[in-house]
Amino acid sequence: MARDTSESNPGRLKQIAQTYKMTRRVDSKVGLVLAAVGIVTFGVILAIGFLIGHPIYAGILGFLLALLAMAIIFGRRAEKAAFGQLDGQPGAAAAVLDNVGRGWSVTPAVAMTRSQDVVHRAVGKAGIVLVGEGNPNRLKGLLASEKKKMARIVVDVPVTDLIVGNGEGQVPLKKIRTTLLKLPRVLPGPKVTEVNDRLRALGDLMSNMPVPKGPLPKGMRMPKGR
Repeated sequence: MARDTSESNPGRLKQIAQTYKMTRRVDSKVGLVLAAVGIVTFGVILAIGFLIGHPIYAGILGFLLALLAMAIIFGRRAEKAAFGQLDGQPGAAAAVLDNVGRGWSVTPAVAMTRSQDVVHRAVGKAGIVLVGEGNPNRLKGLLASEKKKMARIVVDVPVTDLIVGNGEGQVPLKKIRTTLLKLPRVLPGPKVTEVNDRLRALGDLMSNMPVPKGPLPKGMRMPKGR
């Protein structure tokens, strides 16, 4: 048991270090901000300890609270930096949807234009959510076409469509997860499974892509399944 713990700690420390390096590349002031938060938190608690006559206890408490405050601030700035790097990248919305949490089944790239406007589908207790990323004008037609196609498979299931972006009526990348989690839950678990199974029959771009007959061209490989 002790061996497992000792082996996991270096991995966690390495992960924290990598996250810090990634954050610092985007947020150069993250080190100064964390140091300031830790020092101020510790200093305030220690000062209160001297006032009430218990500096040692206050110092210990201040140290723990300083670590907690630094961890919270670091987590928020790291998340902001990660979204900053993803924003504007093709497939960024799919990456965010994959981390929404349990209860959601995500199918990336159910529809796409030649200009790489793409629609992803998520199914959960809130119903069906279509998330588009790309040109808003082209996405409107793409989303409408996808809704029409789904209407032949499922009925009486709410469908919400979102367009990722920072313009009016759009949802910023960092708010996709929050937006999905705030949607009212209207479907029971078995219904979610049924809807998801029916929609899987529609497939996605990869599963619907025709496979050429005969031997593959030299140097070409089949895409790996998920």
